[in-house]
Amino acid sequence: MGSTTPAIRGGAGRRQDTRRRGAVVAALMLAMALAALDSTIVSTAVPQIVGDLGGFSVFSWLFSGYLLAVTVSLPVYGKLSDTFGRKPVLVVGAAVFLLGSLLCAAAWNMAALIAFRVVQGLGGGALQGTVQTLAADLYPLEDRPKIQSKLSTVWAVSAVAGPGLGGVLAAYADWRWIFLVNLPIGAAALWLVVRHLHEPARELPENPGNDTARARVDWAGALAVFAAGGVLLTALVQGGVAWPWLSAPSLALFATGLALAGVVVWVERRAAQPIIPGWVWRRRTIAAVNLALGALGLLMVAPSVFLPTYAQSVLGLAPVAAGFVLSVWTLSWPVSAALSQHVYRRIGFRDTALLGIGLAALILFAFPFLPYPGSWWQPTLLMLLLGGALGLFQLPLIVGVQSTVGWSERGTTTASVLFCRQTGQTLGASLFGAVANGVLAARLGGAGDLDSVTRALDAGTAPEATRRAIAGAVHAVYLGAAGAAALAFLVLLLLAPRRFPVRSE
Repeated sequence: MGSTTPAIRGGAGRRQDTRRRGAVVAALMLAMALAALDSTIVSTAVPQIVGDLGGFSVFSWLFSGYLLAVTVSLPVYGKLSDTFGRKPVLVVGAAVFLLGSLLCAAAWNMAALIAFRVVQGLGGGALQGTVQTLAADLYPLEDRPKIQSKLSTVWAVSAVAGPGLGGVLAAYADWRWIFLVNLPIGAAALWLVVRHLHEPARELPENPGNDTARARVDWAGALAVFAAGGVLLTALVQGGVAWPWLSAPSLALFATGLALAGVVVWVERRAAQPIIPGWVWRRRTIAAVNLALGALGLLMVAPSVFLPTYAQSVLGLAPVAAGFVLSVWTLSWPVSAALSQHVYRRIGFRDTALLGIGLAALILFAFPFLPYPGSWWQPTLLMLLLGGALGLFQLPLIVGVQSTVGWSERGTTTASVLFCRQTGQTLGASLFGAVANGVLAARLGGAGDLDSVTRALDAGTAPEATRRAIAGAVHAVYLGAAGAAALAFLVLLLLAPRRFPVRSE
């Protein structure tokens, strides 16, 4: 009997660890659902929000303010999680997100709502980066596709369900419930994290000249990153919308942003523990993945922003049907991501990603050759294929790059990847918006932009030539997205090593 006791205890301990890890995974999925829902649930309630609070001329900042806060905070949270651990960063980030949600629900005018959305975004940056980092901490390399596919599925379901849920709450309850619904979900995630996430003690690297080896926080670098990122992203978001690209406000913002970027470089080169360490860009693998996923963010703008307009204006579909055409890629993406492990275990992370982005480039390039006006199933099929290709591209890169670093660098590495993808999306929205408006202006004799032309179509006042102009504009955007995919292909081919330098665990 005595000889069996250790085995029984070991088995009980393993079962307890399995239950604990399952509870933490549930918390990560709930936290990911919060971040994913918030990106889509607000969009369908904008008319009700504007009708209640006013501020139609600035309502776009409900999205831009949140996006800016998430993007510029990602590098800061990544470094903090490497310094102090994932748990405190995730708990604080979730608390800030929930505080922002509660404040949004209590907003009394549009300016207050925009400010509180920024607070939400500061919490959302912690949720996005830390959840992805913890996913790699919890599982060894061979099991990471499981958790990543679960998180991808949560994101996909949230992307599909978000607009519908937002519309239902706005129509049958009140738009404030869009933010209040976050509270029970976030509270459950917080409880699971606090109760079940137990990180082992880690030794922090000693700081030069500091005998106590206490962790230092590069607050000057964090402030510089916030300032430079905020100014440059504001210039990208508002350029061509609030003011012309070559106007004084646009040029002033870009000049200020570039000057602040120089300050970031100067501060970070002198910091003992910089927020954005130089090794993020000196290591070939991380630099290549950063650039490739930046291109992914760029090309994702084409379908996510312009395809619904194409489906309604050119194909004549109702908004719900147009949403379905877009949403099918969220079905094939997580399935492909889950299956990608069978490919990269044979041919490696880089070559699997090359296969995925190569297919994506061909699919995007095929879109402009669809017949006019065409049938709904044609772009739907392309989107289904595109989701499968991008799942084969993104997940191997994230799993691969996380596996090249140890625990003390994983948060920073993951945050840099997500930061580049978010920045690519912001750049893509500005760049492709300018491309679409330029094509429309050329085809319609210099009159109108995509938004005004689409509103005219909704009112039934636009001729057939306008529909063809919109089709041409969206085709040009898809060609640009195909170019971004080709750029990602070249970056991986020329810069990334064929075999990622995976660390043994």
